[in-house]
This record gives sequence, structure tokens and C-alpha cells, in this order.
Amino acid sequence: MKQFLYYTTAFILIAFCGCKKYLDINTDPNLVTDPPINGLLANATMQTGWNTQRMGNLTSYYVQYLSSPNTGSDRDTYKEEDLSTTWSNFYNTMTDIVKMNELATTLGSSEHLGVGKVMMAIHLNMLINMFGDVPYSQAFKSVEVLLPAYDNQETLHATSIQLLDEAVTELNKTDSKLKLDKNSDVIHAGNLTAWKKTAFTLKARFLNQLSKRTDKYNTANILAAVSNGYTSNADDASSNAYQGGRSPWNQIAYNNTQLLLDGWLSEQFVDALDGTSYGVFDPRLRLITDTTKFGDYRGTTNGKGRTGTGTSMEESYLSLNGFYSKAGAPVAIATYSELKFIEAEAAFRANDRARAYAAYREGIKANMMKIGAIPADTTAYLSNPAVSVGVANLTVADIFREKYVAMFLHPEAWVDARRFDFMYKDFTLPVGAALPTFIRRGAYPVVETSRNGDNVPATNGLTDRLWWDK
Repeated sequence: MKQFLYYTTAFILIAFCGCKKYLDINTDPNLVTDPPINGLLANATMQTGWNTQRMGNLTSYYVQYLSSPNTGSDRDTYKEEDLSTTWSNFYNTMTDIVKMNELATTLGSSEHLGVGKVMMAIHLNMLINMFGDVPYSQAFKSVEVLLPAYDNQETLHATSIQLLDEAVTELNKTDSKLKLDKNSDVIHAGNLTAWKKTAFTLKARFLNQLSKRTDKYNTANILAAVSNGYTSNADDASSNAYQGGRSPWNQIAYNNTQLLLDGWLSEQFVDALDGTSYGVFDPRLRLITDTTKFGDYRGTTNGKGRTGTGTSMEESYLSLNGFYSKAGAPVAIATYSELKFIEAEAAFRANDRARAYAAYREGIKANMMKIGAIPADTTAYLSNPAVSVGVANLTVADIFREKYVAMFLHPEAWVDARRFDFMYKDFTLPVGAALPTFIRRGAYPVVETSRNGDNVPATNGLTDRLWWDK
């Protein structure tokens, strides 16, 4: 794991750099080694959004939201990829968060420390859900430890929850020596109540990830976290601070118009929304993509590649006008609709079917409102017998199906797919898949295997299940 010296331009006013010396022996005297705390806050909140999207741009192929227009692409067909860039982006940001937390402790800022712990929990949880064991306890001691050991993924999952609990404790304090700068906080604009709700929402997410571990799964704890989490779409944690002007999914949609092919919708996702798989047309589809030149929606089969000639509207792609990929589109980190589906699942497993059904319907409604569905379309969709199944007929499959749509492009969707064992209707392996079953983990990156190889855990490949995926 190499931590690079680099310049990072903060979203508002401040340019600075974190001090990252992992295996670097030369120091640039022009770089700032003691950045201001709000500069670190600006960078960390901005990069938390970016890293969520970066991880989502990997996992969206694993859950067949997206498909490569090229036959047999590595990501489509579960071949090992070098994820060094993703790994470095995460650890660079986490290093800045550590630096911010250290400064917060020194300066007596419980507000910055609480926010920093939430962001560390977000990064750590995404990393362990991609790779399993990762460096953490020794990862940020670049002077003392050049080759950090890997910590156990189960322990780190507990750590991610502990970080959230610690964050709430800090955010509840009233004697912080420094206040969050709202202009530097590009997620919640310095709103401590919003950050506490995000911490509880994430805690519900992390606890719900353990649904396959009956010895660890506790519906009461999940529902307790839910009760302190988001209460409307207005609470959502998202970032719309972007380097270079374009939001990340908008950049992908734009690139596609310039024949840099990307952002093609998977046949699986299109079939799930256009009525093919579930017998009901989902109006959210037209808020994500455009109709083809044939007047319909056509996804691309993962692994097969495009059937058309390019970008002549023969297949469906992320739209420049779509909610997720329009100019300035925010990257969702955690949402009210996700929380309602977590509540629905936990209540269902606790045998509270009435609460589960109400939360299931609210999750659908919230997501449709979020992405701009007109009220008549929302009402019609919620009234359709395929959706309006009733309290007695609700199943876990119904909850996972609707959550799959609401979590479009978010990396947590891959956690859900593994928890559900990819049992979505009509879900099939990619054409020419390199694995005999669906992908369960990412490969450790070359930046680690080449430099810290003695500490990298041995695996049996991308079908190895993580500790919670049993």
C-alpha cells in the first residue's frame, strides 16, 4: 500500500496536501505537511463521495446494473482486475481522515472528530466488503510500519460499527472548541444533527449486512438504529462537489456521447424495470435512460457486448438527462429509501409483517420521489398487483427486488446481492464468465501484492466468500 505525496484541491478556498510517505523517500519542500483542519474536512467529505462512486463503478457490473459494450470485458466476466487505483484512492483519503482526527483531538474539536469517525467507518466498511482482510491498525503509521499487517475482516466490521458509536458520542458533545465550517463540509454543510442521523443510518446498514450470520444478526439492534436515522429524503447524505466540473456519472454519460463507450445499462437491470421480469413497467426507467431509436428500452447482455454499432441509440445508456447522470447529479452515500428497505427486511425477519410492508412501500415511494417520478406514476406503480402484494404476501424477495432498483449504482447493492445469493428473477451469469458462479470478492491489488506481498492474505480466487457471506 503506497501513500503518495500529492496535491489535493479542496472544494472551497483551500489547497493543501496530506502527508503520505508510505514507501516514498523523497519529500517535496513545496508541499504543505500541516494542512488546516477545515481543508482536510473539505477534501475528506469530497473524496467520500468520489470513493463511493469509484467503488460503485466496479460493483455496478457485478450486480448487472451496467454492462460493457465490448465482448468479454474483464469486469463483466469476473476476470481479475488490478484495483490499485481504487485502493490508493481509499487509503489516501483515509490518511487525510486520520490526520484530521488527530488535529481534532489536539484542538479539542469534537465536531470534526465525530464527522471524521463517520467517514472512516464508511471507507473501512466498503473496503472490507470488497477485499475482506485489509490493513487498518498499522496502516497509518508510515514512519514506524512500512509494511502494515492485515486486520481480520470480522474484527474490522465490528470496528466500523464502533467508529459510528464513537462518532455519535463526539457529535453529542456541546463543548467543541471548533465548529464545522459549513462551506468545507460538502456532505451535510456542518449540520451535526444530519451527521448523527447518517451515523445511525450507516449503523443500521452495517448491522443488516450480517443477515446470513444468525449468531450475529440482531433485528432489535437494527430497528433501534433505524429509529434514530433518516426520516425523509431531505436527510440523505450525498456529495455534489466534483473536481473538473462534471459529476462522475455525468462524465461517464458524456464520454459515451464522445464515443468513449461506457455507462451502458445491463439487460438484467432493464428487464427488471421494463416489465419483462416482473410484469410491471417501472417509471423510474425513463428517469435513468432514454428510449432507443426503436422506441423501447434495450439493455446489453453482460459479457456479450453491444449488438448495435455504437452510440446510435440502439441500446440504452446512462442519460445526460437522467437523475443519476445529469450535470451536477449528486453521488448518494446513504439515503432514506435505503433505510426504509433495511427497516422492511429487519422487521420482516422479526416477524413484524405490518411494519415490514409499510416500510417496503415507503422505501419505494421515497426513491420515486427522490428521482423525480410524477405523483400519478408513483401511485400507479404502488397500486400495481406486482408491487402491492399486501401484508400477508410480502416476501424477502419483494424487498430485495425493490431495494435493488432503489440502490442503482451504489456499492452496497453488491453486498445485498451476495446476501440474497443473486436470486433476482432472470439473473444469470455473464456470457463467457470466468467463474462458475457469481463474483463474491475483489482481488488484492498489485500495489499491495508487489510491495507488501508477505502480508497479503492468501485466497482461492474471486469465488471466496467473505466472513458474513456464508
